[in-house]
Amino acid sequence: MYDFLRGSLRATGLLAVGAVMEAAPDKSAYSLFRPTPAAQLRGMSTDRPDQTESPHTVDAGRWQLEMDLLNYTADRDTSGGGDVLTRELSVAPLNLKVGLRPNVDLQLMVDPYVRSKLDDRALPGSATAAGFGDITTRLKINFWGNDGGPTAFAVMPFVKWPLSASAVRNAETEGGIIFILGYELPAGWGSAIMTEFDFVSDGAGGRATEWINSITFAHDLTDRLGSYVELFTVTSDAPGRRWQAQFDVGLTYALSANCQLDLGCNFGVTASAPDYQPFAGISRRF
Repeated sequence: MYDFLRGSLRATGLLAVGAVMEAAPDKSAYSLFRPTPAAQLRGMSTDRPDQTESPHTVDAGRWQLEMDLLNYTADRDTSGGGDVLTRELSVAPLNLKVGLRPNVDLQLMVDPYVRSKLDDRALPGSATAAGFGDITTRLKINFWGNDGGPTAFAVMPFVKWPLSASAVRNAETEGGIIFILGYELPAGWGSAIMTEFDFVSDGAGGRATEWINSITFAHDLTDRLGSYVELFTVTSDAPGRRWQAQFDVGLTYALSANCQLDLGCNFGVTASAPDYQPFAGISRRF
């Protein structure tokens, strides 16, 4: 039960709650080319399904695949007297991770297929764009709490590759840095907060800064089933960009200590945020 408890709460980016405190094992000898033995693996931690990242890394020498089976976004914008409906479908977006050191992992995020359809109801017809999406590389560094303790903290810089321009890519190099703090709460709850700075194209030849803040709360419902609720916000200094807020809910189910299913939905709280984003996914550690 202990492994499943750690798995479901950490799956939402949180710490183990109510776990028996014990001295963290010495894993300094393990690396990419000397994998951590199975007996010393920490409970599987994933950066999905909530939007708040996990402060925990993949154990050294181990691989982990996290992916959406399906991810759909719908948004209707009626600001300024208009009426525009945007729908986007992402098929099998994935995050492939590998542990480089006991407290460092490298991540490769790929969007194999993205399809976006825009309907302007004030005008006839619609516009559709589809194709291979973006590739992003991230490096997560855990500073404490990877193998136990009431708190955990990590920093994760990232960069989006400047792939050639297409209907779904902007050909710009973009990146940022993420700060994540996880902590235990009373009554079997866990929580994590995240602050992220993104440096992106403003769509008009200039640069803009986006500031993301989120907080998530998780609780185990059974020894395999976990749940979470989350508040996620985005602000930007780009002209015309409005503050966005979402309220997110989801479930995780541990098939084993190394495999987890999840599903959930992100709901727009402000008019500028997507109306809803349902998804279902899977994570597997090797």
